[in-house]
Amino acid sequence: MPSSGVVKHIRDACTHLRDGVRLLRQSVTIPQRAAFVGLCASIVALISGGWRATPYNNQVLLAQAMLHGHLAIAWPGAYIDALPWHGQHYVIEGPLPAVLLLPFVALWGAATNQTLLGVALCGVAISAAWRLLTALGLPGARVGWLTLATFAGTDLWWCASLGDVWFIAHVAAFAATMLALAEIWGEGRSWLVALYGCAATAARFSMLGALPIEALLLVFVRRRSRSQVVVAYTIVVGLALCGDIAYNLARWGVPYDIGYTAWYHLDTAGSPTGSPFQLRYLPGELVAWFFALPIVVPHAPWLLSPMTGIGLPVTSPFLAFAFAARRPYPTVWLLWLATLLTAVPSLLYYVDGYDQFGMRHALDAEPFLIALTALALVSGPARWFTPLVLWSSAVGGWGVWYWHAVLGR
Repeated sequence: MPSSGVVKHIRDACTHLRDGVRLLRQSVTIPQRAAFVGLCASIVALISGGWRATPYNNQVLLAQAMLHGHLAIAWPGAYIDALPWHGQHYVIEGPLPAVLLLPFVALWGAATNQTLLGVALCGVAISAAWRLLTALGLPGARVGWLTLATFAGTDLWWCASLGDVWFIAHVAAFAATMLALAEIWGEGRSWLVALYGCAATAARFSMLGALPIEALLLVFVRRRSRSQVVVAYTIVVGLALCGDIAYNLARWGVPYDIGYTAWYHLDTAGSPTGSPFQLRYLPGELVAWFFALPIVVPHAPWLLSPMTGIGLPVTSPFLAFAFAARRPYPTVWLLWLATLLTAVPSLLYYVDGYDQFGMRHALDAEPFLIALTALALVSGPARWFTPLVLWSSAVGGWGVWYWHAVLGR
């Protein structure tokens, strides 16, 4: 066969292959793509963590207690952070992961692997992020890059791969918030947005500030009926509030949560009196969030991650694109307000989340920063975006490797 004929056949084959790939992509729906990407994220988190079963399985212990009709856990020892109260021990972290673990703990008891819930919720978060970024109007390639950054360029992957009680709370709150944002820019069902917002608050109390902002996004951005949003939020948030009051009465005998304050009074890093949230802690938090650096050593592994974490400019510089978001104006302002309201509790807290990689407390605010980053990429140029995503993801991958391979966690 003449060489020109061979070239023609190859060109035709490539054309058919390209057409086939295009048809395949068109036949796969956005929810299916999102589910696939989320599944991949869960698998990566699971494998990179070595199927780790965390010893800090407070949420499994809490689920066990719930199944036995009480909230005091069977405390195995001081390695489990639990507040001693009237001769019993109680988990002070939000109960959402424990509630989600109930059917599994009913089957496998204390042998339930809490980390598996963390990697599953990580997949849910990434799936919701894909749907959100697509709904915001990002082109396909940028959706992929920003989804990668959401997974690997934040502490999400690291927290999910470990599954410890403090970290699974972040993953659960991040996933619920991403679901809320995806719903706002999706079908916009008020009751479901309220439910996701309450779920996030049940994992991390600092997410409470996002609840009214998500309602405002429905009204002023999605043009949902004010009366519909008010009714939906009143019912859902009202029921959640009743549940929270009952939960606090069962633990502390008062309708409000005293867990973190009581822990602060016992913690060697805290104080016997006062609140764990004070303005005097702000300077130290700002240094940790924005100026903490890895430690350089003259031998392998050459870089060490300090136990107090590494600042966001090193771990997640892609988030700087959030500052370039300009339009639509109401959306941008509301997302920045949600960022501020969810970050402030951590910025005033007496500890920065030590024994960590990156700055895990920032995960509370990062869903809103990711949405802002998407808006910036929709309305403006993306110069340096891909390199910053690659840097952030490489640092995140290094952090996961460091904690599992070097520290043996």
